[in-house]
Amino acid sequence: MLGWALTFLIVAIIAAALGFSGIAGTAAGIAQIIFYIFVVLLLISLVAGALRGRPPRM
Repeated sequence: MLGWALTFLIVAIIAAALGFSGIAGTAAGIAQIIFYIFVVLLLISLVAGALRGRPPRM
């Protein structure tokens, strides 16, 4: 998912450099949304891993 966010970010940078402001804004918005989804999923997985913990060793 982070790869998709980086892809849209690169598309936005290239489109902005070429002067396509509408496409650049849309791609940057998509990249931002995907990045935030990635961060939320990362936090959920970290909390789930911390709550699950490791079983004690014998």
